[in-house]
Amino acid sequence: MTYEEALQKLSPAGQEHLLQYYDELDPRQKDSLLAQIGDLDLSLLDLVKKGAGEIEKGKLEPMGAVTLEEIREKREQYEKRGLEALHAGKVGAVLLAGGQGTRLGLDKPKGMLNVGVHKELYLFEQLISNLLEVVKKADAWIPLFVMTSEKNNEDTTAFFEEHDFFGYQKEYVFFFVQEMAPSVSYDGRIYMEGKGKISTSPNGNGGWFSSLAGAGLLDKIHELGVEWLNVFSVDNVLQKIADPVFAGATMEAGCVCGSKVVAKAGPNEKVGVLCLEDGRPAIVEYYEMTDEMIHSRDENGRLLYNYGVILNYLFEVETLTKIMKENMPTHIVEKKIPYINEQAELVRPEEPNGYKFETLVLDMIHMMDNCLSFEVERSREFAPIKNRTGVDSLESARELMRENGIEL
Repeated sequence: MTYEEALQKLSPAGQEHLLQYYDELDPRQKDSLLAQIGDLDLSLLDLVKKGAGEIEKGKLEPMGAVTLEEIREKREQYEKRGLEALHAGKVGAVLLAGGQGTRLGLDKPKGMLNVGVHKELYLFEQLISNLLEVVKKADAWIPLFVMTSEKNNEDTTAFFEEHDFFGYQKEYVFFFVQEMAPSVSYDGRIYMEGKGKISTSPNGNGGWFSSLAGAGLLDKIHELGVEWLNVFSVDNVLQKIADPVFAGATMEAGCVCGSKVVAKAGPNEKVGVLCLEDGRPAIVEYYEMTDEMIHSRDENGRLLYNYGVILNYLFEVETLTKIMKENMPTHIVEKKIPYINEQAELVRPEEPNGYKFETLVLDMIHMMDNCLSFEVERSREFAPIKNRTGVDSLESARELMRENGIEL
């Protein structure tokens, strides 16, 4: 993109200020800025006129799950179906690892966190170890797609190389960078965080498939014969990845996606709940639920909205490809956004000062015709590391890891 083309793109949207320091930049910085402008999706700015706020929900109804008891009864059947698909190379895994470990006191990718006590054991390492168990059982390498971000891609790829991919076959590991979206002021002015750097942020966890496709990896998926993708987040250290029982159950049910869920610890647990919205699968966040929904119980005393999601989903690739061509909802959220002021000084606000744009995986679920709700044991598969101490912390995760026989 040339300077003239950039100006032509920005002018109708009133964003010419992005070029105000252009003449002060060196040739490399100029090229970088023009490339950033070329990548901008200015249609997002139309959302600012509507302001922040959650997208309205339709009619919500409870949704049950394949329970632990039911899974135990059909475990062999499910596992056999899943292992056949895994052995045939039909299942891949997608690790969402774009986040930093800032809240945990780590100025590096969250996956580089040492979860060990008496030895070094990295979060990435433990997740790969979990996946290797399935590789052994299926007698086949499972393609692993790792989504990073602009901020942590270099550190992440170097870390995997440095540790020889933690024993995983490197030919089956594919890295891709999550797409970014601009950050804007309340009046829709795109922020800059440097004279040659536009302020951007990752486009939300719902952007993983479009980012993967944008990186050219959809061709690789088709080439490998992968028909299903198991998507999971980096911060759950007990995550079972490409779980053959889960995969088999989803396939046996004839569903196009599946979601692992845990029974809520109590009515007020702050987790998203799998339910039905206008007859289609959906996830309702805890803050969107009414008191009646939170406390409603069935005749056996079980919560009607009982099953919380743990960000472990199985999606059929063919269906994902179809919905990618549709418009996913974009959420506009208030955030604290660092920016340069009129004196080109970097300001780090203490209060929200604008909007970021995010797509969410929960909207992908709602775009599916059906979804298998698959219950798992909280103590064996759910140990998220989000805080330094207390609930969902490194402390609580270590305790659960010990209970599961993991040497720390």
